[in-house]
Amino acid sequence: MNKSLSRVIALSFIMLLISVSIVSQVSVADYKRADSLAEKFRDRMWYGNVSPSWAGETNVFTYENQTPSGTEYIIVDPAKKSKKEAFSTKKLAREMSEIADTIIEPSNLPVRMVTFNEDLKSFTFIWNEVEWTCKLPSYKLESGERQRDRQRGSRGWVWGSRDKLSNDPVASPDNKWEAYIEDYNLHIRDKKTGEEFRLSHDGGIGSYYSSYMEWSPDSKKIMAYRVKPAEKHIIHYIESSPDDQIQPKHHSYEYTKPGDALPQHYPQIFDIISKKHIKVNESIIPNQYSVGRYRWSGDSKSLTYEYNQRGHQVYRLININSETGEQKIIINEEAETFIDYSGKRYRYDVDDGKEIIWASERDGWNHLYLYDGVSGRVKNQITKGEWVVRDVEYVDTLNRQIIFMASGKEEGDPYFIHYYTVNFDGSGMRRLTEGHGNHKARFSPDKKYFVDTWSTVESPPVAVLRKTLTGAEVMKLEEADISELEASGWKAPEVFVAKGRDNETDIWGIIIRPLDFDPSKKYPVIEYIYAGPHNSFVPKSFRPYLGNMHSLAELGFILVQIDGMGTSNRSKAFHDVCCKNIKDAGFPDRILWIKAAAEKYPEMDISRVGIYGTSAGGQNSTGALLFHPEFYKVGVSSCGCHDNRMDKIWWNEQWMGWPVGPEYAESSNVENAHRLEGKLLLINGEMDDNVDPASTVQVVDALIKANKDFDYLFVPGMKHSSGGDYGEHKRRDFFVKHLLGLDPPEWNLFENEEERDQI
Repeated sequence: MNKSLSRVIALSFIMLLISVSIVSQVSVADYKRADSLAEKFRDRMWYGNVSPSWAGETNVFTYENQTPSGTEYIIVDPAKKSKKEAFSTKKLAREMSEIADTIIEPSNLPVRMVTFNEDLKSFTFIWNEVEWTCKLPSYKLESGERQRDRQRGSRGWVWGSRDKLSNDPVASPDNKWEAYIEDYNLHIRDKKTGEEFRLSHDGGIGSYYSSYMEWSPDSKKIMAYRVKPAEKHIIHYIESSPDDQIQPKHHSYEYTKPGDALPQHYPQIFDIISKKHIKVNESIIPNQYSVGRYRWSGDSKSLTYEYNQRGHQVYRLININSETGEQKIIINEEAETFIDYSGKRYRYDVDDGKEIIWASERDGWNHLYLYDGVSGRVKNQITKGEWVVRDVEYVDTLNRQIIFMASGKEEGDPYFIHYYTVNFDGSGMRRLTEGHGNHKARFSPDKKYFVDTWSTVESPPVAVLRKTLTGAEVMKLEEADISELEASGWKAPEVFVAKGRDNETDIWGIIIRPLDFDPSKKYPVIEYIYAGPHNSFVPKSFRPYLGNMHSLAELGFILVQIDGMGTSNRSKAFHDVCCKNIKDAGFPDRILWIKAAAEKYPEMDISRVGIYGTSAGGQNSTGALLFHPEFYKVGVSSCGCHDNRMDKIWWNEQWMGWPVGPEYAESSNVENAHRLEGKLLLINGEMDDNVDPASTVQVVDALIKANKDFDYLFVPGMKHSSGGDYGEHKRRDFFVKHLLGLDPPEWNLFENEEERDQI
């Protein structure tokens, strides 16, 4: 019997086994259908991706347009209200084909970043990582510089502190001097004569001057800060299976964690003419988390900087008089819980700091304030109301107006972003964006026009061109067509709203059902969770495919995603729920939301609720089983920061505070591992470069010591991830087995994917 015939018989036997056990098993075909959704939904939306590329400093722009017949390139002139084909794709394809010595289809040009030059007589684009210029009307192509290849999936190590002694000498603005550090002290050198002067005498080992200094604009003074270093926290990795050798490798990196000592930076002023050290009092900035964002005044008479006190309950803008060294607090921000410096900080200095636009949540919502930059007096609150300023797009100092993004001001979903303009004194507020949905505006270089694109998770994108002054529509650009997407079976996620724990606050989320949904059946519910307090996470804009939420649903589940209390972009009170209480993760709101959805939709079987997440979501999904076992029965957690004392300092001290108190242990999945009642799968990357992988291993250790049953997938070489393809495979199998009560396919019966595809 030949090998080919043997394989046919073996496959026939496998199919027989599958048919016999089909009543107790989810089939390979079901998994294939789930896997097919990404391809099935891809490239089924037309005219839905308008991203303008402005021609130099003009208001003319181009954009790519995906159409049923291929990609077209459109050029728009706002002044003329004209919209036409930007260039002949046939002519460009002909020229490219000659260079490539192969046929290139005009409907599918392998180019990106098409940008017209200001005179509109040529345009550039990237092809094979080389920038090309196309001359018009000849279509002659000229090659330019090669673009640097992007290092996909590798962002390098980002958690180490900067070496404060490694900077090159810093030249003065007039280029007469250069400053440098020698023997831990500040020195300057006359660039013309080479004569050297020592300016500081109090630097040494353990207290030295940083080589990153700031010259005054007139080159007569310099700020250098003295550093009191702290012992570095080093974490260690053993890479068990490197690609380039048989033996494992050892890696070590700096990674500061909550409670660790931090370097302290003390700015000092030095006069270049007199060679005098103008001493600055250090006592005004104790227990620093950070000191930075230095800015000299235009007249060189003062320097401002921002001080973030450890614990994130005090944040100040401080001014140093460069003649006397005297310090003055210009803005003093304090909070009983935390100041969200990492997500809501905004400062804009007007007229060389005579006025300052500043963001604060002091009235319970994130808003803008106008300060007198000299006295520190609040001149007026610029924005006000029970809604949130999300970001500032542009400050027009000439007309004293601000263009900003905000959410919650309009009726409906409080997370939808709209754009507004307002005067410095708070008057004249005007909404610039019409249309129900989440808006993204892209402004022309002179801010006279902007392209406004909006959508919801249920409705596809619409793009129009507007005037910035009034928000008036100049012309419609595109309205997405999803008829082919809908014909493929796609169904929009459903937006659902229910009251939270206070019975007053609306909690927003989405529901995703399988394509073959049958309301007469009962479906287990799976929540995808990420409750990191730094943002909100439920999708608000149109996306045909929501990753593993769609593919999981296709196996026979109803998927939900919810933003509970403790996440951002709502009121300060809504956000403060997470303060020193990260284990809360909005679960009281999430559970009520799911129960309310199940009351409306009885096909949701909330006696079988699962949950999964990665990173902060990994902590949340394990925490669900530990702190709410009466509701959540099955969980899958990937690369979780399971104990906030084990994770990076900035994220954890921002919400859990400093000093490290008992709250850290109370929120720890390690300390509470003994509470486990449901079915838990932990997934961990050996080389996780975001969350210390030991965080998951410590949960494993605690569960073993508590004699708990659980599953653990350790992925050699994997960095911070939800588990990759194999992790996705194990996550789906875990939910199929423990929520559906069925067996996943016997994957080991197949030698390769080709054999699976034959089933």
